Amino acid sequence: MKERKPGRQILILLPLILISIAIIFFIPIKQALVFEYQNTGKVLAYIPFSKEKNFKIKYTHSIHLSDVVESYTVTEEKKIKQYELMYEDFAIGMPENATDGEIFEQKDGKYYIKNMNRTFPLFDLRIGKVRANHRVLYKNREYPLANYIEAGTWVRIKIEKISLFQQLKGVNILE
Repeated sequence: MKERKPGRQILILLPLILISIAIIFFIPIKQALVFEYQNTGKVLAYIPFSKEKNFKIKYTHSIHLSDVVESYTVTEEKKIKQYELMYEDFAIGMPENATDGEIFEQKDGKYYIKNMNRTFPLFDLRIGKVRANHRVLYKNREYPLANYIEAGTWVRIKIEKISLFQQLKGVNILE
């Protein structure tokens, strides 16, 4: 009977272990709201989603210097759906009324367009340098994007599953 050499077993197991680690490390598994650098796929920051799939983007309008809040949810198809817009002034760049199927309301000095059904696979945003102060609102907390992404940076915002490797390279905004 031949005696097995331990070196041969290691040579067989080592590639299997390395392949397993690579799979765990590089296979996208965590669904997140992703802020990627331009359209490169490089994750700058992300918000890992749990059961809560709603988020808002709040910013200061550059002309009338009041807050604008855009409300979004994630659809079953993993797209971003805008369902509400809140603003304080009718000025350049702001809608004066709702479109088909939407509801326009004025309440407590603010204007709302509700029942919006605008769906996007992604959208782009330039993080404000001067006044905009872009913030993400998630689970009743406010996260200034300039704390995680350099002001002036063009980001692409989308919903996607990210790998452990991407999570380690990007910034988890919730932490």
